[in-house]
Amino acid sequence: MLCRSNDELQLLVNQAKDLCPDGKVADYIPALAEADQAKLSVALFYPDGRLYSAGDTKENFTLQSISKVLALALALIDHGEEHVFQWVGKEPTGDPFNSIAKLETTTSKPLNPMINAGALAVTHMIKGSSVSHRFERLLEFVRCLSSNKDIDYNEEIAKSEYETAHLNRALAFFMKQHGAIDEKIEGLIDLYTKQCAIEMNCMDLARIGCVFAMDGRDPETDEQLVPLDVARICKTFMVTCGMYNASGEFAINVGIPAKSGVSGGIMGAIPKKCGIGICGPSLDERGNSIAGMKLLEMMSKQYSFSMF
Repeated sequence: MLCRSNDELQLLVNQAKDLCPDGKVADYIPALAEADQAKLSVALFYPDGRLYSAGDTKENFTLQSISKVLALALALIDHGEEHVFQWVGKEPTGDPFNSIAKLETTTSKPLNPMINAGALAVTHMIKGSSVSHRFERLLEFVRCLSSNKDIDYNEEIAKSEYETAHLNRALAFFMKQHGAIDEKIEGLIDLYTKQCAIEMNCMDLARIGCVFAMDGRDPETDEQLVPLDVARICKTFMVTCGMYNASGEFAINVGIPAKSGVSGGIMGAIPKKCGIGICGPSLDERGNSIAGMKLLEMMSKQYSFSMF
């Protein structure tokens, strides 16, 4: 079953918003603490170009951990699967996304690219002549996927993240000690925090989700923007690791490839069906949008989204 109107989506948003007061916005990054926890928006982008949206759709938000999927795609394009997974594993973890524990017991190889240690290792692999060149390549890749040349990063949030990224520095230094990273850590943290601060609205995010849903093809031009195997790998990680340590429960309740971020964003890529973009800054205890998760559950039931 397909979504039929913006009004239909708005009814679901109104129901899910009741959960917003039960969560809280991310406050460990000072600039994110300013978000309005009562807001919720959603967009569905279909392969034929139809776009349905509801809620606070014009509100921009930063990608945060959603950017891990896009950086992984670019690193795989740059280096190929064998090289990337020489340094990053493929297994889910029940630990928090910012945990350092597994690095000490897995020969310093991060378990997967969706936890912070793995994401830092992946971002380290993005090619370029300088930190600024590498970020510009990633930004242009995101603009291409979204078909929006105006997408940029939020300087205030990037600065706030950079100044408070002490745990990410620790993860990066640990991996550098063991040979997984061989660049200056401050440059990598600069690149990574700007990556996380790339900013867009839920309609842009839904279009990116649709590219992955269509195996890397642009839904409007049919151009292969992401190689088929790269899109497949990214969607697989979204299923197994995309919702932090709630990924197993999410697979049962919703059943789609998805990736969340602590800004409250969620990107969904329902194979051959559509892309989803959600933003609801109020988070549950695992760091996922509390109203966004409820909204996805309701949409999955109403529109038969589950792959399983």
